Amino acid sequence: MINLPWYSFIWIYLLLFIPLTIFYIFKITLVRESIEAVLRMTVQLLLVGLYLKFIFKLNNIWLTLLWIVIMLFVANFSVLGKTELRRSLFFWRTLWGLSVSTLLVTCWFIGVVIGPEPLYDARYAIPVMGIVLGNCMRGNVLSLERFYSELRSKEEEYMTQVYLGASLREAVVPFLRNAVRAAANPSLVSIATTGIVSLPGMMTGQILGGSPPMQAILYQIAIMICIYAAIVLSTICNILLSLHIAFDDHLRLRADIFREMAKSLT
Repeated sequence: MINLPWYSFIWIYLLLFIPLTIFYIFKITLVRESIEAVLRMTVQLLLVGLYLKFIFKLNNIWLTLLWIVIMLFVANFSVLGKTELRRSLFFWRTLWGLSVSTLLVTCWFIGVVIGPEPLYDARYAIPVMGIVLGNCMRGNVLSLERFYSELRSKEEEYMTQVYLGASLREAVVPFLRNAVRAAANPSLVSIATTGIVSLPGMMTGQILGGSPPMQAILYQIAIMICIYAAIVLSTICNILLSLHIAFDDHLRLRADIFREMAKSLT
């Protein structure tokens, strides 16, 4: 693989003038946000690169687990931050759902499919967990937002089912279906068009790193199936685990689970 010299990043950052110029011309208020996001990404990745170099060198199981725990906490915090739900109410339940689903799929991929020695090899555990978790974040934002916003907008329809004798889970099933579909559809589109329309990042990275194309393809197939399974499992887990928080004893949707409603009630 060709090593990128530090000075070459000057040319990379010059590409930002394209979106920034468009934002300026059309008065789209994304100039500051774009600059801040790119700077934040750069600093974060440089710091993570230094830390991962240290972790990979030591290859210690406890350091690897610590980093994975940090990843899970940050991911869960970010997911709830991009929805209208209150973090203080949902944090631990969504953390549990996100952790179980991503760890289960990642452990299966590493332990059964790849089988490195040792199994906790940081060079496999951390990147695979990162790929799976990153995709699950997007899926969970879509599913939680769709589920609770639709319940709120169609509360009469939901309550009709309750009055007719449906249990909580029976009454929310139509909303759950729509939420899971919203989370799964982007991944399905990506799976269906991979290879013809796009070359995924993991596969491209392996090829640039010198891996044989067929080996990179096999890895990509495996990781995309893992991602899809983790997205569906995590969305179901998080919605089901959050039900007992979101509804009162009379099976009515609580208004105070939403951030803006909680502020208006105080």
